[in-house]
Amino acid sequence: MLFNLNLLLVTLLQGEVGFDIRSMWAQSGPAAKTVIIILAIMSAWSIGVMIDRLLAYSAARKQSREFAPLVAGCLKEGKIDEAINVSEQNRKSHLAKVVVAGLQEFQAHQASTEIPGEVVEASKRALERATAITNAELKRGISGLATIGSTAPFVGLFGTVVGIINAFQGMSTEKSAGLSAVAGGISEALITTAFGLFVAVPAVWMYNYFNSKIESFGVEMNNSSSELIDYFLKRRGSRK
Repeated sequence: MLFNLNLLLVTLLQGEVGFDIRSMWAQSGPAAKTVIIILAIMSAWSIGVMIDRLLAYSAARKQSREFAPLVAGCLKEGKIDEAINVSEQNRKSHLAKVVVAGLQEFQAHQASTEIPGEVVEASKRALERATAITNAELKRGISGLATIGSTAPFVGLFGTVVGIINAFQGMSTEKSAGLSAVAGGISEALITTAFGLFVAVPAVWMYNYFNSKIESFGVEMNNSSSELIDYFLKRRGSRK
């Protein structure tokens, strides 16, 4: 292992393997280039998911902050229709998606002859369905980040192994252990290892960050559902 590290350092210092991406790509074989292309696709996909989720979560947070006091004011005054309109105007808010489902269900049964308990239970089920659907929407693409974060290093490791094999094959072909014989293999091993880590680390970081955001959104939706159910119970009780 120490010999390999020394050989790698000497090779780099003597310029056998360039530090720039272009020279490393030129010295890589078909297998290493295939690995790099696969990692590039994984990186592009993960970056797309990151941008999409960051924009979605930012919009959800912003609209929820504006939505919460407005709908609370409408409900305090008993204006359910207005509260539904406010919810429908804030479709990017995770809270609005849940609240509007409960309000619409409650409004649909408000003039019915059903006993109060059944109306509240129907509204509760509507809230639970809306919460589950919204959670699924918030998690869209997140599992892919976990997959990329866990597999990208192994894809890069495959390129590393191929590079080492090519280095030994070069030594065997040229019947020499000179730097020129192993330069191409070392280049492949370096670039695929580095690229694999470059793809995996941000994916893992963002996966954990998004998971914490989703948990926070889930708590907020559950709290809103509970508060809305309490409001329905008080409203039905006041009508007796």
